[in-house]
Amino acid sequence: MLNVSVWGWAAVIIGMLIVLAVDLWIVDRGEPKEFTFRQAGFWVSFYVSLAVLFGVGLLIFAGPTPSGEFFAGYLTEYSLSVDNLFIFFIIMSRFSVPKVYQHKVLLIGILIALVMRGFFIAIGAAALNQFHWLFYVFGVFLVYTAYTLIRDHNKSEEDFNENILLRWSRRAFPTTQHYVGSKMTVKVDGRRMVTPMLIVMIAIGTTDLLFALDSIPAIFGLTKDPFIVFTANAFALMGLRQLYFLLGGLLQRLVYISYGLAFILGFIGVKLVLEAAHDSVSWAPEIPIWVSLGVIILTMTVTTVLSLLKSRRDAPATSAEVEQP
Repeated sequence: MLNVSVWGWAAVIIGMLIVLAVDLWIVDRGEPKEFTFRQAGFWVSFYVSLAVLFGVGLLIFAGPTPSGEFFAGYLTEYSLSVDNLFIFFIIMSRFSVPKVYQHKVLLIGILIALVMRGFFIAIGAAALNQFHWLFYVFGVFLVYTAYTLIRDHNKSEEDFNENILLRWSRRAFPTTQHYVGSKMTVKVDGRRMVTPMLIVMIAIGTTDLLFALDSIPAIFGLTKDPFIVFTANAFALMGLRQLYFLLGGLLQRLVYISYGLAFILGFIGVKLVLEAAHDSVSWAPEIPIWVSLGVIILTMTVTTVLSLLKSRRDAPATSAEVEQP
């Protein structure tokens, strides 16, 4: 486990905040506008490059094991983030969020996710150090999550279920029928009302909470180091809103991504259980981090390629159906 000082933590967090502030100043200044494909591509490449440089820095100054754990954790969290974008896409469509304001919604959602994941990481690290049996709980939970991803693979936008807090907020707050720019509250005839923008923020924020419950056990299955867990999560989230606009319609073409993520989560769940049992039974193996990294890269590569091939095969058939009178 890395022995990172308080100053080291502070330097990394402050550095990330500065990068986000520059991002916000460049992208969000002036009147609201839609993200272009070129803008999104630049920022996604920038954030991925930062993560790679950080991982290489760990390799140079801390050694191959921490670096491998970071890359495995980063790729897992990034893959889960891509799956999360499907839900964001459904929420945006469900609430008809204007495209010029979607990046603000994503920004708030990502900031909420960073705070909540930091909170869960602190609790998770302390709990795992105190209660060894929690590794079994996390492992079983990840296997169950893998099962739910396969079970819900074909769910569509119509199958999106609003959670309790979202349903309560829609009933409790007087809400305007239409968006009022990017404002979350507005006065109408002297009465304070919320706009659909606030409801969308609640939907994104509470969905982020569920994502955190899935992603934190997954990365603790790859590393027990809180510093690596936090940085892998942070780097995976920082460029998420640009990734949303970069992928665009491609999200609909990644038809097998749920299967790939299910396999990864199931693999990590089994790995957690085996490593937890390793101290008690001699036959339980410890899976090296390079094996985990290889499984994650291979699974996501195969999943993406098969998804795009299927979408390409289905495209001519769909076009033929549309042309029929």
